[in-house]
Amino acid sequence: MASREPLSHVLPPLVLGTATFNTQYHHDPTHMPYADIVRRALEHDIAAFDTSPYYGPSETLLGDALAALDPRPPRASYFLITKAGRIAADEFDYSPAWMRYSVCRSLERLGTPYLDLVYAHDVEFVAPADVLAAVAELRRLRDAGRVRYVGISGYPVAVLAGLAELVLETTGEPLDAVMSYGHFCVQNGQLGRPDLLARFRAAGVECVLNASMLGMGLLTSRGVDNGPMASWHPAPPALRKACADLAAIAARHGERLEEVAIRWALENWARVGAPLGTLAYPSRAVALPARIGVSVMGVAAVEELEETWALWKSVVGGGTAEPAAEERRAKIAAIVAGSMWPSLGPWKDFAWESPGEAFANRREAPGAVPDDNVAERWGLIAKTMLDSAKI
Repeated sequence: MASREPLSHVLPPLVLGTATFNTQYHHDPTHMPYADIVRRALEHDIAAFDTSPYYGPSETLLGDALAALDPRPPRASYFLITKAGRIAADEFDYSPAWMRYSVCRSLERLGTPYLDLVYAHDVEFVAPADVLAAVAELRRLRDAGRVRYVGISGYPVAVLAGLAELVLETTGEPLDAVMSYGHFCVQNGQLGRPDLLARFRAAGVECVLNASMLGMGLLTSRGVDNGPMASWHPAPPALRKACADLAAIAARHGERLEEVAIRWALENWARVGAPLGTLAYPSRAVALPARIGVSVMGVAAVEELEETWALWKSVVGGGTAEPAAEERRAKIAAIVAGSMWPSLGPWKDFAWESPGEAFANRREAPGAVPDDNVAERWGLIAKTMLDSAKI
């Protein structure tokens, strides 16, 4: 396994998120072109993949897609990110036993001897003490060679910053990564607030990743009310309506909402997120710093991948700031700031409660794991990792 450099030296700047390989986004993910998406991503040098056991069959489908590649690329040539601790919408288990079990199961599903980065998933749903216990266990798995980097993920940015501070204060070691979703997009830019970014930096966090540039479907022409997301999306009806209205604004300017939203998020996070971004990309655009913010994109079709890739290349590619590219950038910025933000009104920067007041964790037996010997197969039976388990 490769040596453990700082995460900012090895984390690719664009990550393919595979939450879309799930019934929450597709009625039958097994009939998605998931293998073609993964293959094409690697052909474009999109060499990082984000998944989770909470995303239904996502880990299995991603593992199958990687195994089907012929020839299969060397393991060190791509970056695997998964999560642990969230089991269902209202079921969480951050106990050491479950975190260890979840990681071992992910290793088998993804067909890999190690995971590059593992997050404690949606940390706002559990007590801070539970987060500390989960991070400690993930670090034990790191010391055993099964995990390279450890982080936390979730929705509310201030909560994430507070937990990052707590981890540093309590353990003396900062988190490698924090990922927030839906908080740096056309509708909500709170992840880019200077005060919150300063808190992450003071907590020693190496990288902060921005996920869900389309607000989990809010910022699409179809909207969240015309697909599988309608039944579970946490956005209130008025926010859904306000975001749906943005599609007409984009059309009046001769644009598609998806392209406006993705381009705006990629372009701005590359700069705003740069202090907590990655160096693992040779910047070829004179307008960008050497370190750039890391974005996670989700797609459900090869065509969507190609579109996002083209937008990404227009943001980071090219050796000079070409006039046409600058005009395009200025147009998108004007549409967002001049038309979309005023249209959103009070819904600009709105964040729903996570968790809501009615949330209750229905996990009845924390630490209870299936009797399938998965941890034994990886030599990770005890809480204290054995030297023989190292790779």
